[in-house]
Amino acid sequence: MGLAVMILGLVLFLGIHTVPSQRELRASVIAAMSEGGYKLVYALISLLGIALIAWGFAHYRAAGMIDVWEGLVPSKLLAILKHITLALMLPAVILVVAAFMRGHIYTALKHPMLAGVKLWAVAHLLANGDLGSIILFGSFLGWAVFDRISLKRRSDAGGPPIPVGGWGNDVIAVAVGIVVYLALAFAFHPVVIGVPVVGV
Repeated sequence: MGLAVMILGLVLFLGIHTVPSQRELRASVIAAMSEGGYKLVYALISLLGIALIAWGFAHYRAAGMIDVWEGLVPSKLLAILKHITLALMLPAVILVVAAFMRGHIYTALKHPMLAGVKLWAVAHLLANGDLGSIILFGSFLGWAVFDRISLKRRSDAGGPPIPVGGWGNDVIAVAVGIVVYLALAFAFHPVVIGVPVVGV
């Protein structure tokens, strides 16, 4: 039940996030309900998707996760993979922040948000060998790859250019990214997710 709900949430969340890449569909939806209506529906479906993903994954974990490969990996190697995940998460978080604090990181990568999502997904796939995690993080990885490819093929700019700052924005992105990373590791993951990631 939990796994099915999570998958439904993924379909809603990632499905609505593919609409911007389909420019004709997006334009027709905006023409039918106005840009404000489109943004409202987009936000509501996204929130519903996130809620279903969180609820479904939590219930899937509570019912007993379905092991795929984690049980076959030696404990020492599994511990190394989890350390790699912790290491990869720091740049992943910084990249996501850099998508909003636009500086040289943003200019170099063009789409640091997608790069951060891909790194986050790969990191979690390394440390989690159960079916639910593979579906969850694999879906986000697939979406991020798809969206990055679609961005290269878009003929329109998708709106007016957004100003890009200098090194100051990069410093802020790194500093905020470190704070968020620590909050995720020491507070969010053990308290909200129920899975400690530091000192285990």
